[in-house]
Amino acid sequence: MRGFVVKNTGSSYLVKTDSGELIEAKLKGNFRLKDIQSTNPIAIGDFVGIELNPESAASIYEIGDRKNYIVRRSSNLSKQSHILAANLDQVFLIVTVNHPVTSTTFIDRFLATAEAYRIPAALVFNKIDCINTDEQEYMHGLIHLYKSIGYPCHQISATEDKDLTFLNTLLHNKITLFSGHSGVGKSTLINRLIPGVEQKTQAISDYHNKGMHTTTFSEMLSLPDGGYIIDTPGIKGFGVFDMVDAEIAHYFPEIFKLSHHCKYNNCTHRQEPDCAVKQALTEHLISESRYKSYLNILEDENENKYREATT
Repeated sequence: MRGFVVKNTGSSYLVKTDSGELIEAKLKGNFRLKDIQSTNPIAIGDFVGIELNPESAASIYEIGDRKNYIVRRSSNLSKQSHILAANLDQVFLIVTVNHPVTSTTFIDRFLATAEAYRIPAALVFNKIDCINTDEQEYMHGLIHLYKSIGYPCHQISATEDKDLTFLNTLLHNKITLFSGHSGVGKSTLINRLIPGVEQKTQAISDYHNKGMHTTTFSEMLSLPDGGYIIDTPGIKGFGVFDMVDAEIAHYFPEIFKLSHHCKYNNCTHRQEPDCAVKQALTEHLISESRYKSYLNILEDENENKYREATT
């Protein structure tokens, strides 16, 4: 029997079979994915083969080939990865400029990972009803930046907007991962898009201006008019995984485009002479925040960097 994983409960998985039946299943034996070190060998969205057991939960004995996946470095185990979801059509990063703050470093790391696995990405700026004039100006600057690179950006208030039809249109018949920090409003937004689903929500900590974890496990939720949203627990830091230094510039489209004009083919855009990227930075043709994010990822070989997750 075959199906795809729609929920991870920690000790088992919920599999939706080809006939639409939901079956609880566990990983069979000492199962491991080939060629990947992962804290979760099975991810939401994986196509799996299952065997029914009359006296216990079904067993997952096979995982199908993935067309893509979103992965990040495990914050507690720097040499291992954590797969957020697999077989995606697109990813939406839910961003807030305050309550809590989403840093450009976090945004850029997420987008670079989406680029690495060729998954279309969009930014959804939420809580626009909660920001002051300065924050609104900053948000517009971010939107201008990311739109100029080629990333779709949307402004919403999940609590105040009466009509979110445009989002339903973007999500129609697609498998979409929702990700972002705790407290950015993923669950509130999902409750608006899927009436009756009742994802748990929680207020922001005023003292720390950070969200509290409300979604404990990842889950794939069916949209009323077709398609799925994958809701994931909020994440603090986004450590990239298995990126080769020479390829990191490829995942920053504006930097990669300029790199063809560098004097050296293997230019890392740090100290090399006649670097087109450094020249463009001087001339304000590329964003300083994006360049800093690029350098920040290059420094990821420091294994102590992700012993404690940072934003």
